[in-house]
Amino acid sequence: MNWNRRDFLKNTSGAAIAAMAAGIPVTKWLTDSNVRNSKATADTVILLWMAGGMAHTDTFDPKKYTPFSKGMQANSVLSTFKSVPTILDGINFSEGLESIGKIMDKGTLIRSYVAADMGHILHSRHQYHWHTCYQPPQSVAAPHLGSWIAKELGPLNPVIPAFIDIGQRFTLGEGEELKAFHTAGFLGNEYGPFLIPDPSSGLDSVRPPVGMSASRFEKRNQLYQDLISQSPVGEYGSDYQKESLKRSMEQAYILLNSPEAKAFDLSQEPKESYDIYNTGKFGLGCLMAKRLTEQGARFISVTTEYEPFKGWDTHDNGHTRLADMKKQIDGPVAQLIKDLEQSGRLDRTLVILASEFSRDMMVEGRPDLKVQEQVAQPDIIQDIKNYGMHRHFTDGGSMLMFGGGIKKGNVYGKTADERPCKTIEKPIMIDQVHQSIYHALGIAEDTNYLIEKRPFYTTPDGLGKHATGLFV
Repeated sequence: MNWNRRDFLKNTSGAAIAAMAAGIPVTKWLTDSNVRNSKATADTVILLWMAGGMAHTDTFDPKKYTPFSKGMQANSVLSTFKSVPTILDGINFSEGLESIGKIMDKGTLIRSYVAADMGHILHSRHQYHWHTCYQPPQSVAAPHLGSWIAKELGPLNPVIPAFIDIGQRFTLGEGEELKAFHTAGFLGNEYGPFLIPDPSSGLDSVRPPVGMSASRFEKRNQLYQDLISQSPVGEYGSDYQKESLKRSMEQAYILLNSPEAKAFDLSQEPKESYDIYNTGKFGLGCLMAKRLTEQGARFISVTTEYEPFKGWDTHDNGHTRLADMKKQIDGPVAQLIKDLEQSGRLDRTLVILASEFSRDMMVEGRPDLKVQEQVAQPDIIQDIKNYGMHRHFTDGGSMLMFGGGIKKGNVYGKTADERPCKTIEKPIMIDQVHQSIYHALGIAEDTNYLIEKRPFYTTPDGLGKHATGLFV
C-alpha cells in the first residue's frame, strides 16, 4: 500500500490517543529484562542524525569518480567527489571528510545498511521507522529509541533529562510528521525528548524568559499544570499518562534551578574548542552533546535537521550541497570523538552516525523493487544542478559507530562497486541496529510491555538480534 502524508498523520495521531488511553503497566511482561545486563559496554548514546538521506557513494563508501562536464552521460556517474585515504589501510572516504577519516581507527565503518521497503518513499515515514524500529502506522504510538533507553535505564544524573534532542524544529515542512516519532509513545511523557531546536540558544530551554521573575515563573508553571489537566492527556489519558506528564514538568523545573543547567550554555566553552565546533547548528549541537555527556546525559540526538529539499535532501544540486554538508559535519564529528576519548568517556559512550536511507542518481528505491520516481534525471547532464545523488536509494547505505564496546578500525559489510551500488555482504537492518544499541547498554532483547493485552517489544515481535560483528 502507498501511504501519503495525510494517511501518515491521520494514523499516527489516532495511535497517540490510543496510547494515552491504554496507559502502561507498572511492571514489564514476565521476562529476564527487569535487570540490566552486567556485561553492558556503554552507559550513554549519542546519535548523530544525517536527516534527509545521505548518499553513501558520495560520503563514506565512494566509488569511481566522474568529474562534471557538460554533455556527460548521467548513468556514468557513481561518485561526484574524489576518494581520499583514511587512517585505515585500503579504506577511502569521499573528499571533504578527511577529519573523520583520521579517527576511523577508533570505531567501525558500516557499509551495508539496508532500509525497509515501504512503497512510495517518504522521508518522515523512513525516519519514523529508523527511530522507532516500527513501520507506520501502528495501533499504538511506538516509542522513540531514546525513550526506550530513558525508560529502561533512567538518567545517569537525575537532574539532566535522560533523552535530549538537539537541532530539529517543527515549524518546517513535514513538521507534524516529524513530531510523530519525537515522542515516548505509550511509555509516558517523562521519557520523551527534552527538545533544543537551536543549540546556540540552548540555555533558553532551561531558564525563564527574559524579564520574568522566579515567582512569576512559578505561577506560570502552576497555570500550565492547570491547562494540562484540561488537555487531551488530562481528559483522555490514563492515570499513568497523567502522572508521567506531571513528572516530566517537575523534572524540567528541577533542571532550571540546578548548577548542571550551565551545560546548556555554550558561551562557557573555551574559545579554542568552540571555534572548532562552530560550523553551524549541527556543529554546535555536537559541542552541546559533549558538554551534556560530561554532566551525565543518557541519550542525546543531534541532527543536521530535516527540512524538505535542504541539507542532505538533495533533489537538486546534489554535489554542491554535499560539499557544504561535509563542511558542517567533518570537523565537529571528529572533534567530538577525540574529546570523548581524551576525557576517558568514549569507552562508555556509544556514538552512531546514520541517515534514513542513501541516494543514487538513477535508481529510486532498490533495483529489484523500484518505486515511483520523484525527480526527473536527464540522460545527458548539461547543468551542474543535475550532477549529484538525487533519488532515494534503500538497498545500501553507510553508518559509523564509535565507543561503547564497538570494534576499532573495523569495516562491516560491503556494497557493489558498480551500479546499482547495493549491499552484497553482511546486510544490516534497523532491528539489528536497535538491538546492537540495546546490547551495548545491557537492555535485554525481549524487553516489552503489555499494551492492549499484547506484548510490545523494543523491536517487532522481539525477534531482533544484535550484529555480533560490531563488538569486541
